[in-house]
Amino acid sequence: MTDDELVLAVRAHVAGRGLPGPASVKDVAGFEQLVGHPMPDLLKRMYLEVANGGFGPKKALSLTDTGHWFSDRADLAMAYQDFAADPGYPPPPGIVPLMDRGCAMWTLIDFRTADGQMWDWDPNLCCLSHALAPLERSLAHWLTDWLRGVMPDGPYPQRELSSRDCPNR
Repeated sequence: MTDDELVLAVRAHVAGRGLPGPASVKDVAGFEQLVGHPMPDLLKRMYLEVANGGFGPKKALSLTDTGHWFSDRADLAMAYQDFAADPGYPPPPGIVPLMDRGCAMWTLIDFRTADGQMWDWDPNLCCLSHALAPLERSLAHWLTDWLRGVMPDGPYPQRELSSRDCPNR
């Protein structure tokens, strides 16, 4: 799917769910300044053309506090700052928590990559030092999997396999 097709497909998929309206260009620019990297283009389009949060398999956090909470954090800035403040295992700068998957699991996106490479945070598979791992999927691929109904509900299968080698298990 092209980015245009993905934006239309996601918009159709979430229609009627009472999501917040699209974010503003100012909201996007403010968050990019906080992260220190530009937002991947497709993610920017999702926020500007679909909704300010609530899209995706576990509902992306809003860029700003819209009153619609899709996590125990009000918005993406709060989640990013909470992750960055973790003295033990902060993600690298530019890796942004996008969706709270429950049970301490998060889906993150890499703002350092133009296509928005997706990452997983799952401390339940082995240990905190191995909780963060790349999913080897772009945002486009990841959203396409969701739209096709092939997104796992629990741990990502490739992560379960890699955690077997964790020395801290």
